[in-house]
Formats: sequence, structure tokens, C-alpha cells
Amino acid sequence: MLTDTQRNRPSIDTLYIKTYGCQMNEYDSSRMAELMQRTYGLRLVGSPEEADVILMNTCSVREKAEEKVYSELGRWRKLKERRPDIIIGVGGCVGQQEGERIQRRAPYVDIVFGPQTYHKLPEMINRIRRERVRLTNIEMPEIEKFDHLPKPHAKGVSGFVTIMEGCDKFCTFCVVPYTRGAEISRPVVDVLSECRQLLRDGAVEITLLGQNVNGYRGEGPDGEEWDFTMLLYAVAELEGLRRLRFTTSHPMEMTPELAAAFGEIPQLMPYLHLPVQTGSDRLLRAMHRGHDRATYLRIIDELRAHCPDIALSSDFIVGFPGETDEDFAQTMDLVRRVGFDSAFCFKYSPRPGTPAATSEDNVPDEVKDARLQELLGCMRELTSAALARQVGKTVDVLVERKGRQPGDMEGRTPDFKIVHFRGQPRQVGQIMPVRITAAYGQSLRGELVLAEP
Repeated sequence: MLTDTQRNRPSIDTLYIKTYGCQMNEYDSSRMAELMQRTYGLRLVGSPEEADVILMNTCSVREKAEEKVYSELGRWRKLKERRPDIIIGVGGCVGQQEGERIQRRAPYVDIVFGPQTYHKLPEMINRIRRERVRLTNIEMPEIEKFDHLPKPHAKGVSGFVTIMEGCDKFCTFCVVPYTRGAEISRPVVDVLSECRQLLRDGAVEITLLGQNVNGYRGEGPDGEEWDFTMLLYAVAELEGLRRLRFTTSHPMEMTPELAAAFGEIPQLMPYLHLPVQTGSDRLLRAMHRGHDRATYLRIIDELRAHCPDIALSSDFIVGFPGETDEDFAQTMDLVRRVGFDSAFCFKYSPRPGTPAATSEDNVPDEVKDARLQELLGCMRELTSAALARQVGKTVDVLVERKGRQPGDMEGRTPDFKIVHFRGQPRQVGQIMPVRITAAYGQSLRGELVLAEP
């Protein structure tokens, strides 16, 4: 017979997750969803209005992250007023950083949890439903959270596997070591097991994820420590894998062996995101990046020696404390020397708890704005040129999905450029030869090259 508490306990049937941030946050959100589906049989819905459980997976790397969270929570407050039994949770890096402050500022939030504790969501939700309490869990347990999560499943032609978490670099502007913790690498056998599962599900491309992914140092099947390059070769041998990618990398972990892998592993795609942040040696030291511009340029030369057509992207911060016109000129010089295909460019903003936040943010906003616009203008030119160089070439495109226009399909080239072409839905998951006919601002247009009769 049911107790009064069980009779009064609200049922939960639907789940909505709002995700901010990078691919690792997208990966984390998918694992949360699978965990909640396995535990409660929840059905994912497309809006918070439809949900019994509403979760926000947050990122605190960029400016105004907290403001975005509280703005979204303000909208959810109205839902809570109409339906007091819904459960609202805030997870991820803002949850880790803000902790109980979120519940003090937004008392209708039921759960605040960090990136290392989302495997405890069912336990926390059970307690909320049972005791009607509010919970905060921002521990960074040493226990491997992946041991407590359901195996991932591919929902398309591409799959993602987190191989390590955290960062030990402690760049002075970055909050990741404080919200994600120290570097922890997963055992090789676990990584390979997840990759095999994704391939069985129909994925043909796998992206390996980590805050400092090429800093991977995991236990190998032989009990010895494996580095990232060793892991790449092992993943590449898996049956059914056609394409292999990884992100995000640190220049200090770009070994000669890893550079050589781009020329030796056929499945490893010719694309690399390698953040540099600035071209100024003085600011690189202030940022505690651990390398100088000459080292970065040497790495680029080494990569291109092994893989001449490799496409490169990076991250840049303008207006870091103390940045002078000469410092910024050095950044622009490096951008042009490398000739990046793309880049993520941001104005500096102090992140709470980081060493740089104690420095005077002494570059005026109007100077930051002007420098950012100059950098973005240069990057638009470089991106446009990179896309234009593809016109007339026939490239292998992994078909990923239907395009926006009727009859269109969409896929990516080996160097990660989006291509639209006329095709058929049955081609999803295939690698098709496409002749590039036009370049647009951020994508390409092509036509399928049909086999000779």
C-alpha cells in the first residue's frame, strides 16, 4: 500500500535541458538526458513549458555567463509559480562557481550541481521529491563519474567521447581549473569501449573531447601510461571508423609524434583547433601560457610539414590587462602569418577567482571594441579566402543531415567545412565526392559527382 508521501509525490515524465558552452557541455547534457531517461523513463521535450524537470547546463568561460543564467532563470520562475512541483536545476561550471549563491538569488531553484556530480542527479531528484528540500552538490569527487553513467549512444553519423576532464595549466584568465578541477584521464579500455558502442550505433566519425585533450595520460590495457598519440592510433584501428577528430588542444602538449600522426593516420582529419590567445610574448607570459610565439609558429610549421592542407583554427583574447598597441599588432601579425581558416575572438572579461581578475582591467572598452572589430575583419578575409580555395575542387563530404532547402543535403569536408548539395536522405552516413561550385560567408555549395556509368 502506498504511503501518504508516495501518493502526494508528483509524477515526472518529461525533461528539458538548456545547454550553454562547448562540445563538452553538449556531451555532458546528452549523458544527463540518457541517465534521466534510464532512471525515470523521461521523455525529452523541446521547451521548458512542457517539462516536469528543467535543467540548465552552464559555461562560465566567457563574459556575462552568470547574467545569462539568471536571465534564463527569471523566465523559468514564472513556470515555477504556475507549477510548484516542477524541478529546476542549474549545473555545469556556473553551478560549480556560484554554488548556493544561485539558490539565494533564485530561491525557486531546487538543485545546483557541478560538472563532476551530474551522475548523482537521480539520487538528488529522489530526495527533492521525497523531502521537498533544495540541494547543492559542487563536490569534485575523485571517483570516476563515468563509471556511474549509462553508455553513450550515437544519434547521428558523428559521436563524441570525453577522454579526460579538467586542466592543470592554470592560465591566468581561465576559470576551468577551478570549475572542472585537475586533469583526470579515463582508462584506455573505457574510451575504446565507448567508441565501439558509438560505431555499433551507426556513427562513422568520432570526436575525442577534453579541456586539454592532447594532455591525455590514461592507464593503458597493459597497465602502463598511454599518451594522447598512442590513444589516437588505437581508436583509428576500430572497425567502422571513417573519420577521427579531437578538441580542444594546448600548444604545450603538441608533441612531434602528435604532429606526425596527422600524416600517418588516414582517419585523422586535417583540422586542428589550437588556441594561442595572443601573439605577444609579453602577454603570453602574463597569461601563463607556457609557450612563446616562436614555439607556436614552429608547431604550425611542423604540422604543415606532415599535413600541408591542414586547416587551423584558434582562440584570441583582445584587451587583456596591459595590452598595448604593439601587443595587439603582434597578435595581428601572428594571425596573418599562420593564415587561420577560422577563429573564436573575444574581448577580455575578468572571470571571478582567476589571477588575472586581480589585475586592473585597464584597456578601455572602446579600445577593446576597435581591436576586436579589426581582428574579426581580418578573420573574415582569411575565412573567405580559405573557402574560396575550395571552389573547383572535388572533396569527400561526410553526409550528416538534410539541408534547410528542399532537396538539399548537408555535410562536412575533411577540414571541417560545411557543404550544401542536392542529394538524397539515404546518403546520410556516406562519404560522397562533391565538386565545390561556390563559396559563401561560412559554407560551401557543391554538386554530387556521380560515378561513370
